[in-house]
Amino acid sequence: MFDVGFFELLVIGIIALLVLGPERLPGAIRMAGLTIGRIKRGFSDVKSQIEREIGADEIRQQLHNERVMNTLEDQAKEAVPPVSNVKTDRHTAVTDTEQTDPVADPPSQDTEHSAANEQNPRNDG
Repeated sequence: MFDVGFFELLVIGIIALLVLGPERLPGAIRMAGLTIGRIKRGFSDVKSQIEREIGADEIRQQLHNERVMNTLEDQAKEAVPPVSNVKTDRHTAVTDTEQTDPVADPPSQDTEHSAANEQNPRNDG
């Protein structure tokens, strides 16, 4: 935030020496150091309290989320599985013979003719 370099500190020291004098300058520096230390400790205390509160809020949020998830899991276990609107035909099974192309391998006429002969044998006499 503030960038105080060596030159700025030197200017502040010279002005403080001129204003306060050599007798009161060491006491003023000591008092300024103690005040700055107290301010830093106060800020660090406030910062740690805020971090603890944020941590407590996160823990509360995690516990709430776990309770919600447990409730949802319990409801899912009790729920009936949804019924699908899609009809399924579980009896149709594709076999190797059904996968062949019927147009590519038509039955021959000889087998039809011989089957007819077996049913009606000729009587030549």
